[in-house]
Amino acid sequence: MADLEMPGRTHGVGFFLELRRKLQSGLLIVGKDLARSPTDVVVTGGDCSLHIRTPGGELSLTLPAGVSYEQGSCIPTPAGESCGEELHFRLRVDITRRIDEETSDSVMETLRAKETYCFYCQCCMTRLLEDRKFKRVLPLPNGNWNSLVDDWCCHADPFAKKLLPRPEDCLLGDTFILLARDGSCEQTLTEEVSPVVSEDGQDSKKPCRRLTLLSCKSCSTVLGEAVAPETVKLYITQVVVEHAVGDREPEDSLNRSLYVEKMVASRLFGLSSSLSTFHFSVQTPDEKDFLLLWLLNSDSITALVPETYVRGERSGDSPTPHSESPKAARVLKVLYTACSGTGVQQRDIVTSWEANAIGHPVVLPLKVCEELLQVMDDSNSTLPASMRRMRSYEVAYLRL
Repeated sequence: MADLEMPGRTHGVGFFLELRRKLQSGLLIVGKDLARSPTDVVVTGGDCSLHIRTPGGELSLTLPAGVSYEQGSCIPTPAGESCGEELHFRLRVDITRRIDEETSDSVMETLRAKETYCFYCQCCMTRLLEDRKFKRVLPLPNGNWNSLVDDWCCHADPFAKKLLPRPEDCLLGDTFILLARDGSCEQTLTEEVSPVVSEDGQDSKKPCRRLTLLSCKSCSTVLGEAVAPETVKLYITQVVVEHAVGDREPEDSLNRSLYVEKMVASRLFGLSSSLSTFHFSVQTPDEKDFLLLWLLNSDSITALVPETYVRGERSGDSPTPHSESPKAARVLKVLYTACSGTGVQQRDIVTSWEANAIGHPVVLPLKVCEELLQVMDDSNSTLPASMRRMRSYEVAYLRL
């Protein structure tokens, strides 16, 4: 959330800040190891900055352009005085310009018709496909369109034929792209037919669905599937797409977990905006629910600074005392629960979602589902204790 390494559970939270752009207000949490009472905390602000001073340390925090603290608006809340090891404050901010035009550089926003691209494996940055120029870049129907057809048609599905790309097409799904296979695929991709266990393992009459998995020949990372002899499906969490510019090598890719986090956050934000939905069911390719997500806020700006950083900045003992000040960043606030959870409350949530079919499907490879859950658990573990749960859900923030 802040531009510094997240603390583990063994480190106390120094400062946690969450600003809401639409409400023009915010929540500030200060750990009691830094300040024992609300009177110990002094908050001031400047142009796109926030300064917090306590007996245990102080911090200068950079806010996004167009966001400024309203002087004198920081007041303690009753919850703060009775919240164990935390002090809670409410404050006001001024928003002088729109900042939600800033979007992540995801695959979906990058691809355009009439332009040439190269595709790289995100894990090892091997070039998979090069100099692909598309005449058409078209969106596919959203993830549950087959269910809608079943609801509206009283006869056999008239759209049962697969929607496949022509040689110079690029078709965009919710979490994947479909491309026509070319000669370079044989040099960079490997195929492996993998059986997918039926959801009901005791139903011998239900055939086992088999997927033809596509992997990077260099690092063996699963990239997608061969959905037809001449068509490849690549998941957006597995590839990096860049404009083809001469022999320029791609920039170093992001840390793997950060890449997954940003790609998924970008898609959740885009889908919630276009479909007006806030409930998502993260599924594996065999349509088995793995993770249930409830997008709570999409206008949050947060920063989480560990106590060790605050004390180091004050004493000058920080390993990088001359580094830039921490920055607040745009995030999605998400409630989540893992479908594999064994708790009674978790099972009740999963059963309710399944019975009411309220989660828009977001399909990702199994390993990516596991990586996403780890990202969310890591985010949850860094939050102040009072912020980690809401009702029966766990809370996480995903960076955009």
